Amino acid sequence: MTRTRPGDILLIACYELGHQPLSLASPLGLLAEAGYAPAALDLSVEPLSPSVVAQARFVAISVPMHTALRLGEQTAARVRQINPSAHVCFYGLYAWLNADYLLRGPADTVVAGEYEQPLLDLIQSLERGEAGPIAGVGTRARRAEPYLHRLRFILPKRDTLPPIARYAHFVSDGDHRLAGYVEASRGCLHTCLHCPITPVYNGRFFVVPAEIVLADIRAQVNAGARHITFGDPDFLNGPGHSLKIVRALHDEFPAVTFDLTAKVEHILEFRDLFLEFRALGCAFVVSAFESTSDLVLASLAKGHTRADMTEALQIVADAGIPLRPSWVAFTPWTSLDDYVEMLEFVRANDLIDHIDPVQYSIRLLVPPGSALAAQPDNAAWLGKLEPGNYAYRWDHPDPRMDALYHAVSERLERAAAAGEDGRTTFGAIRDLAYAATGTQPAADDQPPAANHWAVPHLTESWFC
Repeated sequence: MTRTRPGDILLIACYELGHQPLSLASPLGLLAEAGYAPAALDLSVEPLSPSVVAQARFVAISVPMHTALRLGEQTAARVRQINPSAHVCFYGLYAWLNADYLLRGPADTVVAGEYEQPLLDLIQSLERGEAGPIAGVGTRARRAEPYLHRLRFILPKRDTLPPIARYAHFVSDGDHRLAGYVEASRGCLHTCLHCPITPVYNGRFFVVPAEIVLADIRAQVNAGARHITFGDPDFLNGPGHSLKIVRALHDEFPAVTFDLTAKVEHILEFRDLFLEFRALGCAFVVSAFESTSDLVLASLAKGHTRADMTEALQIVADAGIPLRPSWVAFTPWTSLDDYVEMLEFVRANDLIDHIDPVQYSIRLLVPPGSALAAQPDNAAWLGKLEPGNYAYRWDHPDPRMDALYHAVSERLERAAAAGEDGRTTFGAIRDLAYAATGTQPAADDQPPAANHWAVPHLTESWFC
């Protein structure tokens, strides 16, 4: 393709957990610096524009997670209908994991890892009419490794994206505030077997320069944000770097709150930081508890135990910060008793209002390339790869667990449609779990449902 004109390049995001997509803003910044004027669409809050698609000669679709890939493939099919000659590129974690499937179908190229530079290099190569290999870019003729070189970070460009008012808000004590989103680092030091980051980054992580993160925060605060989500896979991979950023954030914007994600083992290791985090405006902490079964935790190589989770809860509570656990509620190793025990752990620790009910239906996802698929003991549970579902099939050794998964999922759908209170939903799920074991739960003695709104949260539930 020849030198691009405004609109010749189109970046598309389909689903990014209710926040203005950094996966668009970051490459938009680099491309603008290189002299391009790309268009951008976030299909979670705006429709696909046929006129914008028709003008584009290069269309890049961001797919950082499974749901985004499902929607991204549908989007690519629509792009092909409108503009058959456009070059279609998928980028993000799930692009690389599913590269073989995508390159046999809707994708001309696939990019993963630190994607901004490969996207720019690809666009410039297409302009020059070159066909040689490009670092980080996979084609139908050549599968490339993820691009894991340190980038020269550019300030994300957000002015052409939908305003942050159209995304999830932060809520505390009934007060709604606009929320921004940044990442202080990428990748992860840890290699949990079920995590999609592991096969792409393989234990590596990169810090984003503090001045870039703070400038991005400043731009979003100027656009109305009064809360910032740090979307790092683990905010404490680089604790000194992270602390520097939140101290500077508080110094400049003392009324702006923030949330972060941290592994259980990091909460224990860096316990002394949480009192300061609270003083600096930390509103809540997300942590991937995953299971209360030590067998399941070991099978996922989580690096923590059930006892560690209890200790982490106490550390964060002592600092005056709510902890919001996330779960992988259904795995091949989770028994009915394990599932019930997870619910009772939630109840005993007064966490019902801290957890979005969708978490109780999260089922282990094993995409192609997953570290779990390479484990030597997976023959007992791992089924065939289903490329169109972007994952390996697996069935639980106990059919009652698969039946419970479907029952819980259906109950959650009804609850969401009815706008049901989370405590009522939790009680119904608890009843289903006990019924599956052939027993009855004890009487529910939890506080009234009104307490839910006292726990700080974002208005969109987390799931992948």
